[in-house]
Amino acid sequence: MTIAVDTPPTAADDAVGARADAPAPFPRRWLGLVAVLAATLLNLLDASIVNVAAPAIRTDLGGTAATLQWLAAGYTLALAVGLLTGGRLGDMFGRRRVMLVGLVGFLAASLACGAAGSIETLLAARVVQGIFAAVMVPQGFGLIRDMFGRDMGKAYAVFGPLIGLATIAGPVVAGLLVDADLLGTGWRSIFLVNLPLGLAALVLGAKVLPAGAPAAKGLRLDLGGALIAAAGMCLLLVPLVEGRELGWPAWSIAMVVAAVPVLGLFAWTQARRARTGRTALIELSVFAKRSYTSGIAFVVVFFGSITGFSLAVGLFFQLGLGFGPLKASIAMAAWAVGAFIGSGASAGLAPRLGRGVLHLGLGLMTAGLAVVWLQFGAETAPGTWALSPALLVYGIGMGMIFVPLFGIIVGDLEDHEVGSAAGLLESFQQGAAALGVAGLGTVFFGRFAIGGGAAEAMGAAQWVAGLTVALTVLAFLVAFGLPKRAKADH
Repeated sequence: MTIAVDTPPTAADDAVGARADAPAPFPRRWLGLVAVLAATLLNLLDASIVNVAAPAIRTDLGGTAATLQWLAAGYTLALAVGLLTGGRLGDMFGRRRVMLVGLVGFLAASLACGAAGSIETLLAARVVQGIFAAVMVPQGFGLIRDMFGRDMGKAYAVFGPLIGLATIAGPVVAGLLVDADLLGTGWRSIFLVNLPLGLAALVLGAKVLPAGAPAAKGLRLDLGGALIAAAGMCLLLVPLVEGRELGWPAWSIAMVVAAVPVLGLFAWTQARRARTGRTALIELSVFAKRSYTSGIAFVVVFFGSITGFSLAVGLFFQLGLGFGPLKASIAMAAWAVGAFIGSGASAGLAPRLGRGVLHLGLGLMTAGLAVVWLQFGAETAPGTWALSPALLVYGIGMGMIFVPLFGIIVGDLEDHEVGSAAGLLESFQQGAAALGVAGLGTVFFGRFAIGGGAAEAMGAAQWVAGLTVALTVLAFLVAFGLPKRAKADH
């Protein structure tokens, strides 16, 4: 999703349907789509690829349990904050140019990750990766609109299932790469593999993507608002990740408390900019719609739970059961397969069921999670394939939600609100991922000390699975506040 200035971007058009004044299809649109897909895949994979590789990274570079959480949370936090301004850059300077600049920065940060000689350097490079991903990713949706015009539905028929698969495929890819140990690179290959894919996207994008004129040349960014939002998120996340290991000192509690007024200040500055006629990072009018605020709550609960659960399962297999990266990725492969199946199925079900497809998906997720919870409570540790049937069901349910979710959430919004609302949802999604890693990761390590053994790891994983069940049920209830149909179905 991206953020628009004067007209809804492609993320919005995906929800409202192609507009009558949409441009004619671009001659090299399918080659251009390949470039956009490659850039999008880089972000989706890197958001989750460290979940399996994190133990190998810690063994090589050192660090604490909190370090394992920051490897994922640092990227998603930077991405969440950066998305508030990333979409604007494309409107100011042209989408192709900004996407290619973002891609170059992302590749440079990936190289820095792969060459990192210390855990501190790696964490810093991960944050830079997230920042450039926030510059790169929003441009793709606008470029699809520019290239496909009235035929955007054809592009998204390819885009949706691929996003569903890539979102959870990161751990599987990581396991294969780390175990393969290509040219002795070990865990570094999960970042270095970005280079050939990214360079191909860069060359192809420079040749075939439409240049296009800036949509809002001369627009001034609200960098102050972005910094306030970043400060508020950091005040919330840092104590969640670090507090447990340090015994919850007073400063950690103070930071959580301070996050509330800082985020409140962000909302106030956005309202003030809107009143004075200046461009705000977010369109506050969307919060007057109960359906949209329900959508924000749904995104936070849903994406926070799945990312935190993914981290905990990966850590359980490797730190608890002693699985290598490849064996751990095999044990989680059914999850990725299920996500792909569910994403494809939802394309046919969503137009008929509307909001009901979310409830169907959440029901399947709850059923799969309940079985996982029971298996973690068994007397003997599960083997490589033991969790696969339950994870397959969980993945199918999760995949069914990915494709129609954002269109349903913006179903009650006016057309001029959809662009900002879609971009804000994407930012909340990434922020929720960081919170999920921090929160559920803290729960896991609160009950499992590294080296504690299988029984202790099973107990910790069962706690996380139980909380994920509760969060999924909560998402099921929150979904009743969403519009019954997607925008395009009204």
